[in-house]
Amino acid sequence: MGIAERKGRERAEREHRIIAAARVIAEREGWDAVTVRRLADEIEYSQPVLYSHFENRDAIVAAVAVEGFQELTVALRKAASGSNGRRNALKNVALAYLAFAHSRPALYEAMFVRPTALRFAEAGTRPELRAGFDALSDVVAPFCADVALVTETFWAALHGLVELERSGRTRPSARGERIALVVRAIVASRNNSRHSDE
Repeated sequence: MGIAERKGRERAEREHRIIAAARVIAEREGWDAVTVRRLADEIEYSQPVLYSHFENRDAIVAAVAVEGFQELTVALRKAASGSNGRRNALKNVALAYLAFAHSRPALYEAMFVRPTALRFAEAGTRPELRAGFDALSDVVAPFCADVALVTETFWAALHGLVELERSGRTRPSARGERIALVVRAIVASRNNSRHSDE
């Protein structure tokens, strides 16, 4: 192994340790507890070493979010592939999305709530983010003509449900019924888009 290859591997390992430590602290204590100083202490690197990898804390949050999108994509694709029928796939993906958000609250917050430079719907959107969006659009596509619009609406509905549940503003016992309403609306969107063209 060459020196450059070894240094590259060591750099990647350091970045992985920083991201992993940020996730652990955030899940345990919340994102306000994640500071560069705290991370440096936690993984026993100097602050300048951390800054050589990440410009600031927001960049660390963004790196955590990218990992989160990779994990979310896997969870959504697994839910879709284990489904019997397209409508069932839509429902299972919706339930998997909510389960993901509730089982990893700090990770979900990094992905969708905390400010980052990560952007969707742009030419330069990162592939990890695109893959997450595609996992949603794949189950929406059979039911609509404007896949991007309906996927964005599906995603917005799921995110809204997550945030309302997390803040205790909706009844957890009615989650299945709310998901059934969202699924019915998407399935019906095919017929509605036909009528709107007439």
